[in-house]
Amino acid sequence: MCFASAAVAPSVDLAFLLIMSIPAIVVTSISPPNRVLREIARGAREAGFSFLVMGDTKSPADFELDGCEFHSVAQQEESGFTFARLCPTKHYARKNIGYLLAIQRGAPLILETDDDNIPRLEFWHDRQVTAQVPQVASAGWLNVYRYFSDAIIWPRGLPLDAVHDALPDFSSLPTAEVRCPIQQGLADENPDVDAIYRLILPLPQNFQTGRRVALGNGSWCPFNSQNTAWWPEAYPLLYLPAYCSFRMTDIWRSFVAQRIAWVNGWSILFHEANVWQERNDHSLMRDFADEVPGYLHNRAMCAKLDGLNLESGAANLPDNLRRCYGALVEEEWVGADEMLLLEAWLTDLASL
Repeated sequence: MCFASAAVAPSVDLAFLLIMSIPAIVVTSISPPNRVLREIARGAREAGFSFLVMGDTKSPADFELDGCEFHSVAQQEESGFTFARLCPTKHYARKNIGYLLAIQRGAPLILETDDDNIPRLEFWHDRQVTAQVPQVASAGWLNVYRYFSDAIIWPRGLPLDAVHDALPDFSSLPTAEVRCPIQQGLADENPDVDAIYRLILPLPQNFQTGRRVALGNGSWCPFNSQNTAWWPEAYPLLYLPAYCSFRMTDIWRSFVAQRIAWVNGWSILFHEANVWQERNDHSLMRDFADEVPGYLHNRAMCAKLDGLNLESGAANLPDNLRRCYGALVEEEWVGADEMLLLEAWLTDLASL
């Protein structure tokens, strides 16, 4: 939506209108303003983005950062969104409230990242929803990192028995113009890898520059919520589930999003790193435990999603989400309470 030529009623908050219809960057954080958050805030100001940070119960009460709009749990619950009142606290899924706020304001693009990813200048460059790029389809499970690195490295969420699978040679991939309303950027230095990688293999790792690839129908690869761009047609697929393993919430979202994207003729674009990560402190063994459900079930989960009867078109996105998460609940990979939370998300989206 655009207010450039609209008559503005005197009662409308003009400050609110100023942040309408501009791209948004969404982060969830329990940290005080750190180096990364300050850098994102600076970049957002210069690039003309709104910067929304969703706090949680452990966030500092006095959080304040120029160029950043911080929302405490109380402010989130006062937003009017049904989802905000139902979403568990102390959970990454509260990031969904930031998405809803950005959508409410008519953001034409949503970028999401985390409070330990430092954006390069390229992060703020103009992005296009369509791309003329090499595309791979019907490849099954595909370790996309191998298109960007010669190292033994794989994205978090890739089945371990697919790490060394052969993949089509990059030079042989056909180039096509594809629509990619979901685009995953990589991260240098400390990329998104699983706990097994971090326990036994070397870091830092950096990826090849100047390379992009689109994964089409039938080519499965997890993507994360650490450096991801979303366009409005895909906004319903932003939904992060809450009643599952913390380390799988964005990964399992990616599987649902891929399955629904394919039925709409969309591809998932993976592109060169435009951030680098200075990773927050983690217990790698706790991360490993949280990733076990993925190690055990990701193949079966995607096979289940692949067998669903989904319908194309924007009007069918809500029912497609219900079918996908219903299947995950049926198999007990996700808790039954997820369906109530999903309905709240869909209700809030419908109200916007």
